[in-house]
Amino acid sequence: MNATLRAKTARPAPPDAQPWDREITRKDIAAVSIIAFLAWSASVYDYTLFGTLLPEIADEFGWSTAQSTTINTIATAGVFLVSIAVGPLLDKLGRKQALIILMIGGTIASGLTGLAMGVVSIILIRSITGLSLSEEVVNSVYLNEMLRKVKNRGFIFSLVQSGWPVGALVSAGITALLLPVIGWRWSFVVAGAVSIPVILAAIKFLPKSPTFLAIKEVKRRQSVGDDAGARELAVRFELTELTDSEQMTGGLRDVLAPSIRRHTLCLSGAWLTNWMGIQVFSVLGTTVLVGAKDVSFESALVVLVLSNVAAFIGYLAHGWLGDRFGRKLTVTVGWTLGGIVSALMLILPTGQGMTIFMYALTLFFLNGPYGAMLFYMGESFPAHVRGTGANVAHVMAPVGGIIGSGLLSLLLATGMPMSAAAIGAGSVFMLVSGLLMLGTRTTNRMGDHARETA
Repeated sequence: MNATLRAKTARPAPPDAQPWDREITRKDIAAVSIIAFLAWSASVYDYTLFGTLLPEIADEFGWSTAQSTTINTIATAGVFLVSIAVGPLLDKLGRKQALIILMIGGTIASGLTGLAMGVVSIILIRSITGLSLSEEVVNSVYLNEMLRKVKNRGFIFSLVQSGWPVGALVSAGITALLLPVIGWRWSFVVAGAVSIPVILAAIKFLPKSPTFLAIKEVKRRQSVGDDAGARELAVRFELTELTDSEQMTGGLRDVLAPSIRRHTLCLSGAWLTNWMGIQVFSVLGTTVLVGAKDVSFESALVVLVLSNVAAFIGYLAHGWLGDRFGRKLTVTVGWTLGGIVSALMLILPTGQGMTIFMYALTLFFLNGPYGAMLFYMGESFPAHVRGTGANVAHVMAPVGGIIGSGLLSLLLATGMPMSAAAIGAGSVFMLVSGLLMLGTRTTNRMGDHARETA
């Protein structure tokens, strides 16, 4: 770990040192990595818990499968509306403050889900989870800046981002153990309680990003006419785009500027189409397995547990590959293979053992590439729009969830079998997401590891 981090030990700062000159230590990197991992795991725990328990919730309220997926679609639309605000929040208030606010919002939403009384309350409460779901945007920006000078930073971030399969694994495992005892309502209360210690740790131990503080100082110096001072600080923190043009304000217009417009649109499209696959095969995994492969609900929970172990390995593998062969290439190939494997799982007449293997492989290639993707997002946009740009792409995730869930509901309503509907709403668009990645910017073409050892 020492060789991997290559961060300096803490030294007393000079008396006249500015906040942006604060040296990033091993302790800082460890604190950010561990807390971001735990926060993301808790967020995913709650988010996937809703999909996992949707059959149970539908049973209590008397919803059909098509009705339950439609309600999930509307709730996901609410998630999208809430998520829109995260990018400006991240670039205005800072990385640490944004992460804490999102965690608090997600915790409240999780606990309130246990009090839901019907369709309207479910939709309103689950919409608030757009806050916690957006934590991965904060993580991608925050860690990109904190790990700026660290070797194998992509792999380290993949460890953080692996909170998705870990959270999903914990969700499925705890649900299998506690659901018969406490029911689905108290399961959400437990999920909310898990986040409280993480929030307290974030408030106490997370450092502020020196890069964000430097961005604020560059803009302050520009506002008072100190262009030379602004330029000096911008060069030191590799923020020269802030001084290259007076038109760069850090808003939506900048992420659609001609130089990065294609990247923004292709990356956003890739998120949208891949999340159609996420919604079908990960969030609604129990519903698909029960409907397409005749797996019982209890057995589907076991399949989710085993498959998310494979997804965890997928995060680490894709993060490692991204450091060596390029993150864009890693994501492109992974998502393309995921689309193929998921379709084969649904087409082939598999028994339970082969179903588990194929579903695990699907999550390996569907979720795993996010181990490279999230860090790639943070480094692919200029620093002054890093939060806004990453969020513009990321908010397409709930849009993809809306379309994926809606299309699945529509296909089921026409009488199409679940296997064909899942291929049409999920597998096909997973393939499309891989193709759209070809139009994005290339960042570490050689791979960080290859460049540093060349």
